Amino acid sequence: MARQPEGPPPPPTVQKLRIRYAKRGRLRFASHRDLARALERALRRAAIPMAFSAGFTPHPKISYLGAAPTGAASEAEYLEIGLAERRDPEAVRAALDAALPEDIAVLEAVEAAEGTGSLADRIDAASWRVELPGVEPADLERAVGQFLARESVEVPRRTKNGFRDVDARAAVAGASAAGEAGCAILDVVVRQVTPAVRPDDVLAALAAVADLRPPLPPRAVRAAQGRLDDSGTVADPLGPDREARARCQGERTAV
Repeated sequence: MARQPEGPPPPPTVQKLRIRYAKRGRLRFASHRDLARALERALRRAAIPMAFSAGFTPHPKISYLGAAPTGAASEAEYLEIGLAERRDPEAVRAALDAALPEDIAVLEAVEAAEGTGSLADRIDAASWRVELPGVEPADLERAVGQFLARESVEVPRRTKNGFRDVDARAAVAGASAAGEAGCAILDVVVRQVTPAVRPDDVLAALAAVADLRPPLPPRAVRAAQGRLDDSGTVADPLGPDREARARCQGERTAV
């Protein structure tokens, strides 16, 4: 007969919150595992009533979606948490933000609305802004044009099993070049594929097709995540929850 955990089962999840946060500054070099530990400690310090899984080793109900690679900053990291007691989403956002280091900013929290599907189903692309110090905007524009003209650009990727080729071009839905304060800016929208294509893969592809090699380290920031629409825009994944809540509140007011 299988052993059963002692004591009563954990309370059920009564509310789900979807949270957008940013990682900036020095914490862009923190691994996803380190960030997850920091977030879980902050949830405890903020006294947020987390729901837990059942079993011998209960875990807080937290789901992380599409973490940015180590070394990249992001304004669009997402997680979903399950609560054992209902709370005001804005109060949870403020309490969690206050409990975290300065370089992690909790930007938004919304309640997951019924019938709006999963958050993961709303994310299939990311928008990146990559600053390239020491690169002329005209040189970047030329390299981007050559890259987009290709059907495929394979670049080597180091993995734990050695190097493998990744097709950086197939994952890119759009790219453009601009200049700002003497710095070239690459804006690129990348689809979620397996294996994932990261900004450094796109830069390696620009080096391969146009010999564009920045003399200084690039600075990559993920500006958005979401579902790619027909216009090439990355839609806000929290939008359906906001819209459903607004409709629900309108119906209550009407009654």
